[in-house]
Amino acid sequence: MTYVVTENCIACKYTDCVEVCPVDCFYEGENTLVIHPDECIDCGVCEPECPADAIRPDTEPDMEKWVEFNRKYAELWPVIITKKDPLPEAEERDGEADKLTKYFSEAPGEGD
Repeated sequence: MTYVVTENCIACKYTDCVEVCPVDCFYEGENTLVIHPDECIDCGVCEPECPADAIRPDTEPDMEKWVEFNRKYAELWPVIITKKDPLPEAEERDGEADKLTKYFSEAPGEGD
């Protein structure tokens, strides 16, 4: 099992999760985070830290696409280990539908 970041992180990018991760497996894009599924140790400490409820275990239904999404971008983006401010529109975008097609950017974030 692994944990993955799902669509609700896009355009929010809360980073509460990165500070509690014991293996530093979060990677930063311009407007979202991902977890490297091969580095995640399945401890689950990140899941309750996410204000947007965007971190899910891969054992839930239909998570295969998110595992591959997380793997792809974790290999392209820089690691992030320090909490940063969420995006300015995070509160209003939290829970919005179809964020992957509306807002997702492939650009890397700054990382640590």
